[in-house]
Amino acid sequence: MVHINVLKKIMCILVVLLVALTVCLWRETRRSYYVPLKTESDDLQVHRTLGKWNAVKSQGFSHEAGSEMGQVPKALLSNQNKVKDGASVSVEKSKKAADSVKVWDKDSSSKNLIPRLQKVRKNYLSMNKYNVTYRGKRNSAKLSPEKLLCQLRDRVNMTMIQGSDGPFNTSAWQQYLPRKSLNETVGRLGRCAVVSSAGSLKSSRLGPEIDSHDAVLRFNGAPTKGFREDVGEKTTVRLVNSQWYRKPDYKFFENYKLYRSKHPEQPFYILNPKMQWQLWDILQENSLEHIQPNPPSSGMLGIVIMMTLCDEVHVYEFLPSKRQTDVCHYYQKFHDRACTMGAYHPLLFEKNLVKHINQGTDEDIYIRGKVTLPGFRNVHC
Repeated sequence: MVHINVLKKIMCILVVLLVALTVCLWRETRRSYYVPLKTESDDLQVHRTLGKWNAVKSQGFSHEAGSEMGQVPKALLSNQNKVKDGASVSVEKSKKAADSVKVWDKDSSSKNLIPRLQKVRKNYLSMNKYNVTYRGKRNSAKLSPEKLLCQLRDRVNMTMIQGSDGPFNTSAWQQYLPRKSLNETVGRLGRCAVVSSAGSLKSSRLGPEIDSHDAVLRFNGAPTKGFREDVGEKTTVRLVNSQWYRKPDYKFFENYKLYRSKHPEQPFYILNPKMQWQLWDILQENSLEHIQPNPPSSGMLGIVIMMTLCDEVHVYEFLPSKRQTDVCHYYQKFHDRACTMGAYHPLLFEKNLVKHINQGTDEDIYIRGKVTLPGFRNVHC
């Protein structure tokens, strides 16, 4: 009888240990789950030659392009009233909550990365697949937000590929490239929203606020159907990633021509690849560390594009809110810390820059994940 009781106790202890071990493993898996990011054309050595079209990454834009969600964005690119006392109390509570939780630190460094992402970053630095050589200055002292905005306005030239650009200056290409510039197509825009695809948008209930803007930019195939309460449904511009080369594995040029032939009424713009490297120079110049020698993220490019087109820009969940999660996209269940902190793209340093030039409040970031930026036409240098 004594032996049986001892055996039962031992079994109970083993079961408890097994359950505890299972929970710990599950938590660790959620925190550190990783599938290596697939970068475009890893087997190709490419060169950062801004004046030539030999090997560069581009972003595509299209106007009136019907998406797979059944909506029609205008442009798709191939990237103080008084309140009652009760409301005042609510706002005050929100402010206290915001003060108690840190938002993105504009001085974040690679030391803030988990060990795995630190290793990935070092690998990209040593790989330098685009043969990037930075010879510009490095600002040891942080520029004021105003001076940084002036740098972005004056040194990042948001232009699209035109028929006068080689190798597109042939008669065979003239019928495919849009005749009007992107600025002419969308016109002067007022209040604009840039909606990231971050998983933290899930359950945000930001849809009505996002749709209240005059224009909305979204990325790649991020859907609105089934997520309208959180992300809205208005789509004015859609920025789409593309990878193309003089002899591309991916048939970018053929597919572009095919799409334009089928939808001639939907101008599809190709972002001039010079823009992303001009932006990269500013990121590196204003970062104390070496940043990944890879193009900036579509999110950062989309922000600058809308700052060029709009009077005011609200960016949602580029800087994470209180809903921060390792879920990469609000419409998927894939987990990876790199989607927030960066791996291939110098995302951490992009977020530092955006936080520095934010004209909104930390409360807006904490509650809504919202950053407020001025349009470049309202920046006075």
